[in-house]
Amino acid sequence: MRELGQICLILSLGTSGYAVTAALLGVYRRSPSLTQSARNAVYATTALVVTTGASLVYLLVSDRFDVRYVAQNSRASMPLAYKISALWGGMEGSLLLWAMILVIYSSVAAYQNRQRHPALMPYVHATCMATAGFFISLMLFSANPFIPLGFTPLDGQGMNPLLQNPAMAIHPPNLYLGFVGFTIPFAFAIAALATGRLDTTWLHSTRRWTLIAWFFLSIGVTLGAQWAYVELGWGGYWGWDPVENASLMPWLVATAYLHSVMIEEKKQMLRVWNVTLIISTFALCIFGTFLTRSGIVSSVHAFANSNLGPMFAIFLALILAVSFGLVAYRLPELKSEGKLEAVLSRESSFLFNNLVLVVACFAVLWGTMFPVITEAITGTQMTVGPPFFNRVNVPIMLLLLLLTGVGPLIAWRKASLPSLRRAFVMPTVFGLATLLAMATSGVRDFASMMAFALSAFV
Repeated sequence: MRELGQICLILSLGTSGYAVTAALLGVYRRSPSLTQSARNAVYATTALVVTTGASLVYLLVSDRFDVRYVAQNSRASMPLAYKISALWGGMEGSLLLWAMILVIYSSVAAYQNRQRHPALMPYVHATCMATAGFFISLMLFSANPFIPLGFTPLDGQGMNPLLQNPAMAIHPPNLYLGFVGFTIPFAFAIAALATGRLDTTWLHSTRRWTLIAWFFLSIGVTLGAQWAYVELGWGGYWGWDPVENASLMPWLVATAYLHSVMIEEKKQMLRVWNVTLIISTFALCIFGTFLTRSGIVSSVHAFANSNLGPMFAIFLALILAVSFGLVAYRLPELKSEGKLEAVLSRESSFLFNNLVLVVACFAVLWGTMFPVITEAITGTQMTVGPPFFNRVNVPIMLLLLLLTGVGPLIAWRKASLPSLRRAFVMPTVFGLATLLAMATSGVRDFASMMAFALSAFV
């Protein structure tokens, strides 16, 4: 099975490269047969990568300790569930899981749209398969999960005890289902920019993909927090660990995108903003993967011995250069048709919501990277801990909580004062009553009081 996995991994690099080439040549030559061939190559890549993953799972379950990855991440006495979860317990296996989810998503998107969007789909195939090819290349040349040991030990080292937790067993797959899922809307955005078809077609085609990715990312972040609380004894649900932050940042930007995309669909506004948000979401997903594998931050989540950081940095730079290069090229065509008609409107509340989420993301990004930046400039690393993140983000999140209640109650275009009065009287009464009840019961922490009062308001 080791040989089968290795052969399928090599072949998948060829088929993914062929899919990119055939898709782009199909556009250049206006050849439907080449486009069809690219789609078939997507299916072939999926079959090969899934077979590669199944081969590694078989080696783990069969206690093949003559394979280095199995010897390092499994042992004979481990329960079957943890032997399977050892697939993503190490760096090489986690890259394989990423590639597996990506090619499966790519095949589903290709099959869904086999009769639709003929102008967009070649670019979607090319973007997805170029990303898959990058991860496959990492495994083949730097992090191969099928390298033999040269001898067969009696038992393996086993999985890190901290990872042997039910939440941790399902946290990475959910997180990756979210991270990788944003590749599809990103690919459609690149296709729309490349073809100049900048109407709402690509948004309609990716709405469910975005919701699914956001849903799984939300579960992954929540399960990760629960694992950290139970296993690491952090004494709370969120410790502002750098890798925790890396999963939170794309969630914040994706949440902003889910809100602002409704404004574009209804009012033909925020076109540049929406494209920028989905590019940023995907880039932050890659950035989060870079953080865990670069060694530039100290985290219990990170793969400390990895040498993949420079390759991820180059890939991330290429993504940003190509994506925002296309945005700059299409900027005149991305001009919004609609305009904000009133400050008191749902469009306005959604815009404030977006700004709050993006500011929160920037604050988390700045706090996470500040030690790295200061070390690069001064040679001395200045640490930023939870007090900074709490001081900056608690007020931001309280404002976001307020907007969560306000947004759905305000009308599109323009809201009248009488309608606002009718809509907000009861929520305000409930919020103030909660605030009063907490104050009279002895609660004095302002942030806690406001959080519960605003929750009641919502």
